[in-house]
Amino acid sequence: MTILSILEFPDERLRKKAAPVEVFDDALRRTVDDMFETMYAAPGVGLAATQVNVHKRILVIDVSDEKNAPLCLINPELLGRSGNGEMEEGCLSVPGIFEKVCRAESISFRAQDRNGDFFEMSAEGLLAVCIQHEMDHLEGKLFLDHLSALKRQMARKKLQKERRLREIHKAPRAAAAV
Repeated sequence: MTILSILEFPDERLRKKAAPVEVFDDALRRTVDDMFETMYAAPGVGLAATQVNVHKRILVIDVSDEKNAPLCLINPELLGRSGNGEMEEGCLSVPGIFEKVCRAESISFRAQDRNGDFFEMSAEGLLAVCIQHEMDHLEGKLFLDHLSALKRQMARKKLQKERRLREIHKAPRAAAAV
């Protein structure tokens, strides 16, 4: 398995809408395995293929404390949603930014597994939020899009500042004068 590079906001590739998966083969299963490996290493609880520059409708999730409940959704579609709740969200593509987002408290959905078999499920709480968050990625949306313009601008400035600091720490240091 391979750890993939995660795209970071404001990379425009994060805005690309994902295409449906039509072929369920070993290459797809390798992509799913690599996505799980990447998500666990990050560490995160969800990852959409868009975030690793694969523009197919694939997402992986594991919200368990023990990281032993992997869930792969291919070509997911919401069937229903109910209730509204706010939960603090973060994103591997928007590192270090956490904001409250309003989403449906419970959802039902249909998807295919890594072999192409269809299944339906219901989810609530963190799992429901995570699925909605990752499905947004497949549509080219980020959790920042659910925030006010002011909060989006503040997040952008914070990310720019953190990137500058990372670059400074990566730069080779000049030799000390003797």
